[in-house]
Amino acid sequence: MAIKDSELILNPDGSVYHLNLKPEDISDTIIFVGDQDRVEKITKHFDSIEFSTQKREFKTQTGYYKDRRISVISTGIGPDNIDIVLNELDALVNIDLKTRKPKTNLTSLNIIRIGTSGSLQTDIPVDAFVLSTHGLDINGMLHFYQIEGISNPEIEDAFVQHTNWDKNKARPIIINNSKYLERYFDNEIVYKGMTGTAGGFYGPQGRVLRLPLQDSTLNSKLKSFKFKEFRITNFEMETSVIYGLSKLLGHEALSLNAIIANRANGDFSKNPKKTIEKLILFALERIVNI
Repeated sequence: MAIKDSELILNPDGSVYHLNLKPEDISDTIIFVGDQDRVEKITKHFDSIEFSTQKREFKTQTGYYKDRRISVISTGIGPDNIDIVLNELDALVNIDLKTRKPKTNLTSLNIIRIGTSGSLQTDIPVDAFVLSTHGLDINGMLHFYQIEGISNPEIEDAFVQHTNWDKNKARPIIINNSKYLERYFDNEIVYKGMTGTAGGFYGPQGRVLRLPLQDSTLNSKLKSFKFKEFRITNFEMETSVIYGLSKLLGHEALSLNAIIANRANGDFSKNPKKTIEKLILFALERIVNI
């Protein structure tokens, strides 16, 4: 059965609604960044750029780094934007946009997030890199999908108990990264751990300006949580949904984080742009080998 026009919205030129992209515009290897201005901070290293477009906060450039065709897409901030980006990218490769029917032979994308994050651990300093082994979803987005089989109930139960998780909040979900991609980026200079994904920047990440928090001790609980060899290393707003939707749709996903703040120590990087540039070059040199 064809997918209804109201469910899969296309622009008059046949491109998907929010991203303004057609299937031929993207590679099967895609870098996600949050900030639209960071797209060109990556593509300036490309040998050539063959395609560029932007609609709202969603900016895309596709080109070649060495002999590897790569697309770079800005997702904007937060889980809701990731829901848009990943569903529309999947539609580009796995739905025939003319017949509006899913394809029989599905394509798996390689998705690498290059983002910024705050460390929760005193031993992970500003200007370090973190590779997310898991995404800890505490924003609730993934509960709108059928997630049986992709989560880690044993770790989730331990986290709920450790934090005395409020029953009025969405149950936390923990999603593994792509072990296939991890092996290309594993390195002695990279810290590894679980990345918490919040639905906001202030209250959901324990920041207080004028509004009191439901649980003012949440960050310290996140910091102290351990399950076997796992601990929560950092906090941001995209990783868990990238991991969850990628698992459900059959894509490979990995999140790389430049640590520009240390929440435990109260430190902030003196040169975050330099740290991000180093992470970009680190990632590009490994992407060409995938």
